[in-house]
Amino acid sequence: MSDIALSTHATATDGTAHTRDRAISPFEFLPPWIIYGPVLAYWIALGLRYGDMALATLANPNITTGGLCGESKTGILDQAEGEARDWIAPYANFVTGRDDSGHARRIMAELGLTFPVVIKPDIGCKGAGVKLARTSGQLDHVLQSFPRATTVILQKFVPFEGEAGLYYSRQPGEATGQLLSLTLKTPPHITGDGIATIRELIMRHKRAGRAPQVYLPRLGARVEEVLPAGETLTLVFTGNHSKGSAFRDATHLITPALSDRIDRILRSLPDFHHGRIDIRFDTVSALMKGEDFEIIEINGVGSEPIHMWDPKNTLLDIYAAQFRYYGRAFRIGQAMRRRGHRSRGARDMLWHWLAQSRLIATYPPSD
Repeated sequence: MSDIALSTHATATDGTAHTRDRAISPFEFLPPWIIYGPVLAYWIALGLRYGDMALATLANPNITTGGLCGESKTGILDQAEGEARDWIAPYANFVTGRDDSGHARRIMAELGLTFPVVIKPDIGCKGAGVKLARTSGQLDHVLQSFPRATTVILQKFVPFEGEAGLYYSRQPGEATGQLLSLTLKTPPHITGDGIATIRELIMRHKRAGRAPQVYLPRLGARVEEVLPAGETLTLVFTGNHSKGSAFRDATHLITPALSDRIDRILRSLPDFHHGRIDIRFDTVSALMKGEDFEIIEINGVGSEPIHMWDPKNTLLDIYAAQFRYYGRAFRIGQAMRRRGHRSRGARDMLWHWLAQSRLIATYPPSD
């Protein structure tokens, strides 16, 4: 068992007797209004208290809506300077049109990339539209699945086994920021026995069997195939819980070395104060030293504190985590307002949210 698996297992066994064996949070796939309704009410209360519903967006004033919604992923990554850029997985974006395949291949050549590569929309959230192209034919198919005139990102596939989200925050004027949480992301997988179909193996799986509606549609007709004995099939590529990945709170793995590394990277982004950095990493031991990882995305104030999806957490824990992180974003926004920054207001925030929602509805299903 790898040190990543060991860390995930160790984290999963924390907690009380009735939660320690959960493979899935009972709250992961509840209707959104149950999870986010109280958070919206809390946001409105904070907006009334501070006199600005969009105040939290000032936490990252150089990002559209502070990274709450509608922001360009590459627009954030492009702000990284100096040595910080060396930690970001190579990427480029382009607008879909007539010669997507040719454009993508030119980008791959310029960046020195080989298959597989990641294709994803430049605007989106919760892993919407994230695809993995393993071959030239798959790349062509993926690009055709996006609507025309859509900005997409072509990015290096980072082959490290581990994936994590690290939540960073820094008060304006502070010399250094801090990591508030670290969450390990683990895609579930099944192993064939030469007898059972993929559907049957999924239904037997401790996590996937509790939410087959998340996994089965992605596989299409393959669900009736018999997986050969010993062959492993990873059920999801996208590192998002709503797409099927398992999340485990691993905040205990944060070290001064890791905190210092992330702080130096994110302080290279002008006035970036609050958000989550998503990475792939080689080993837990190296990660704790601040080594051997690559950044996939940097997200702003709209980032969920994803450790809340650890199965050991209660619904109240999920609310409390969001209240804490969004409350902190408002306090940072207040500090930035005192420095002369002004938000674009709730109407602009709502416009970007609606525009993002319309875009997401047109994207292909995530891998």
